[in-house]
Amino acid sequence: MSSDEIYLSVVVPAYNEERRLPATLDAITDYLQQRGITSEVIVVDDGSSDATATLAEARSDVRVLRRDHRGKGFAVRAGALEARGAYVLLCDADLAVPIAEWEKLDSFLHAGYDLVIGSREGIGATREGEPWYRHVMGRVFNAIIRVVALRGINDTQCGFKVLTRAATQDLFRRVRIYGDNAPVLRGAAVTAYDVELLFLAVRRGYRIAEVPVIWQYGTETKVNPVRDSLRNLRDVLRVRLNAIAGRYR
Repeated sequence: MSSDEIYLSVVVPAYNEERRLPATLDAITDYLQQRGITSEVIVVDDGSSDATATLAEARSDVRVLRRDHRGKGFAVRAGALEARGAYVLLCDADLAVPIAEWEKLDSFLHAGYDLVIGSREGIGATREGEPWYRHVMGRVFNAIIRVVALRGINDTQCGFKVLTRAATQDLFRRVRIYGDNAPVLRGAAVTAYDVELLFLAVRRGYRIAEVPVIWQYGTETKVNPVRDSLRNLRDVLRVRLNAIAGRYR
């Protein structure tokens, strides 16, 4: 299938997801087929130490990219830049936001938006099974983001986002924190790559819509409250310092 024929590329970053990924891929591919959406599914293996990549490669309905373990931001960027669809949907390997929520985002693309982000906040959003402390952590982090780097967006960290192909190519070629020189990491690494992506999108004048979605908390989450909070805070500060230093062109 040529790039001109692909409507939607779905990019799924995955790190040690051999347990959850098969069901996620079944759900995505079944949905796309039932809806008759011309599409491709790209799994980006983030240097997994389990059978994640092998299981994905055994399927004929997905494309697999193997990359060193440099974090979710690096994996997402790798898949996004390889995507050939008119629109590029980013979603997590646990499919915390059901794939059917795509329809909500798609309607905004047709209204002329360049970047549509799923949101766990606002009227119409649903959080299922989330511990209270995780919600508090998220709101505190968002408050920090608003002060340091990015105002006007209620939920930067929801993993369900879609961009036009033009915006995808432009923005992911400009990101710096998890770009080509991102360091190799140890262990699971939740990052705030989303903040840099959205910061650049606002700076470059792209039309952004935030759409309330259903979100389901996963009991197998890889988030470490202390370690990942510190890493994400560092990422947000780096965005601000990069902007001050004139590194975003």
